[in-house]
Amino acid sequence: MIIKEVIDLIEDFAPTKYAEDFDNVGLLVGDANAEVKGALITLDTLEATVEEAIAKNCNLIVSFHPIIFSGLKKLNGKNYVERTVLKAIKNDIAIYAIHTALDNQYKGVNDMIAEKLDLRNRQILIPRQDSIRKLTTFVPVKNVADVRQSLFQAGAGSIGNYDHCSFNITGKGSFKGNEYSNPVVGEKGKIHFEEEVQIGLTYPAHLESKILKNLFSSHPYEEVAYEIHTLENKNQHLGMGMIGELNTEIEETAFLEAVKKIFKCGCIRHSALLNKPIKKVAVLGGSGAFAIEKAKAAGADIFLTADLKYHDFYKAEKKLVLADIGHYESEQFTKNLLYSFLSKKISSFALILADTNTNPIHYL
Repeated sequence: MIIKEVIDLIEDFAPTKYAEDFDNVGLLVGDANAEVKGALITLDTLEATVEEAIAKNCNLIVSFHPIIFSGLKKLNGKNYVERTVLKAIKNDIAIYAIHTALDNQYKGVNDMIAEKLDLRNRQILIPRQDSIRKLTTFVPVKNVADVRQSLFQAGAGSIGNYDHCSFNITGKGSFKGNEYSNPVVGEKGKIHFEEEVQIGLTYPAHLESKILKNLFSSHPYEEVAYEIHTLENKNQHLGMGMIGELNTEIEETAFLEAVKKIFKCGCIRHSALLNKPIKKVAVLGGSGAFAIEKAKAAGADIFLTADLKYHDFYKAEKKLVLADIGHYESEQFTKNLLYSFLSKKISSFALILADTNTNPIHYL
């Protein structure tokens, strides 16, 4: 396999279309057409990670966090980012990062946290907006089944647990081709009326190019009439954070002790305990202060996240417990998620789970 084929597999699972605007995802270093000898799966890419890849004969690093986040103006090896990139380039090692595209995936980072906590009735905490689109097109009656099926095959018409969803209205379309036209039905220069079906289907935004390709290839007309609209509907299977419920409620301190053990936290910083049992749990891997209000609105008893600042803890306002379990700790199982996914798809080269501990924080 070449690197591009591995990337395609990852992005089928977690499309980079849904990465946050501030992020830097994709192939950061290397040639997409290079053949893969081995792939190292890691949370972070550091110099030590590149050295591990060299030692284990891997020329591709699949990383959660991007080593290049903001623009690089020089490559002089004066900081850890530049040294890491230089070492990768010198040793022909490609670096790919997925980051917030996987954060926003339903079966991604936060589902992994929820799985470790054995939460049930899981839902996205902040469903993604502007990710659902609607296609409306007009097809001659005799061709409608073929066009509709072609659109279904490209991924249109999927809504939650249902697929092959469409709405169809029969009507009469009209057109007149000019002297340069080549109409499939009717004659150029004459107004023609044709029995047509108006097909309406929704689809996830990242599939748009594939869906339009199938529309144009299956539609009989020389000029295809179609409309695309971005819907305001929230995508319940895409977005940041997750909320779910424990099988049985548990006392606050006991729950925090269990979290500390599961995630091997050096410590857990938390807001004031409320002396009520924990049942509903919200989670968001990495820096999640922006989701505090959403966790409160969702009725969470506790919100597990990381990188909370001093004043963030005031926002608990005795409505829930805020718990900072550590950035690395909250995302540490993400590399296992990527490894598990790729292991089911790839058998032509070695996939190796990185041993390098990339946590920059130590506890006394």
